[in-house]
Amino acid sequence: MKIGILGSGNMGRSLGILWAEQKHEVFFGSRTAEKGKAVAESAGNNTNGGTNDEAAAFGNIILYTIRGINPSEVLTSIDVLNGKIIIDCNNFDIPESFAYQPIEESLAEKLAAEVPEARVVKAFNTMAQEVLELSPEPLKEHNVSVFVAGDDESARKTVMSLATDIGFTPVDCGELRFSRLLEGLADFIRYLIIGQKLGGYTTISVETLPSAQNQRLGGRK
Repeated sequence: MKIGILGSGNMGRSLGILWAEQKHEVFFGSRTAEKGKAVAESAGNNTNGGTNDEAAAFGNIILYTIRGINPSEVLTSIDVLNGKIIIDCNNFDIPESFAYQPIEESLAEKLAAEVPEARVVKAFNTMAQEVLELSPEPLKEHNVSVFVAGDDESARKTVMSLATDIGFTPVDCGELRFSRLLEGLADFIRYLIIGQKLGGYTTISVETLPSAQNQRLGGRK
């Protein structure tokens, strides 16, 4: 797949490198061509780099890592995103004392409203960059979940495939409105990492347990 990275910071750089290692074509975009090219040179694996405009034009799939800034402020024209899958991995800023407000509209929903002709998918927002360093092994051994939400089913499946490629276990979370839950989940994980000082390798693995052989507790009424 051809993947354009908009914003080559920690998450963009790391995910781009991992996908390039799995033989996907990756273009690192940044505010300046010089920074994008520098990231690509460091990443190797036949990656390319340049501006965000160039990355958006290159990719059939776009990883959008630029938190709090609308695509219209990042790109010369948002029309370049029409029909493309946009992966949003962003979360809100951490408030003082972790005093989060209820999420009435997720960042992913706001992004989708900005680019209505694109297919926005929420994913990769519930782990710190450190977790990516374990990809693909021993990540697979720990069954680390990537939660995926989006209104377009085929787009969700594509993103789930990209997650599997780099050692994650994808979990289909349905429509994009459920990204509010995923962003809230990320807030909790960041609280554990930073507030409770559990560290960047704190994450979630969803396990489905076998059915009980008997219902000695009386079962669900």
